[in-house]
Amino acid sequence: MPERPVPITPQVNLVLLTNIIYALHALSVIMGLIGSAFVITTFLTGWPSIIAIIINYTKRSDVRGTYLDSHFNWQIRTFWFAFLWLIFAVILFITVLGIALSYIITVGAGIWIAYRIIRGWLALNKGRPMPT
Repeated sequence: MPERPVPITPQVNLVLLTNIIYALHALSVIMGLIGSAFVITTFLTGWPSIIAIIINYTKRSDVRGTYLDSHFNWQIRTFWFAFLWLIFAVILFITVLGIALSYIITVGAGIWIAYRIIRGWLALNKGRPMPT
């Protein structure tokens, strides 16, 4: 029976950093909920998420081989899929016929973003990786 590779335990400061990144993303979601913009727009254009995604890319190599790698991928994918949803919603909005659908997609994407941030942060606090 082949031996399973032993997962690398991440440094404590990298776990803290991952928590900070989730907190920055969550701050953008909260700004979208209490502000006049949609969650998706504050998530993609707000300074907390922009700082978070920059940290994701600059520290990505430091978490390779640990369960934090899956969290970094989860956060990066959340950001870029939200970007794609927003582009799709804007295209629908421009066509005028899709304004209502554009609104539904924008609100739905905001809920999806909040779900992914909450789910990821809960898994991180339990020391578990995210699905790939």
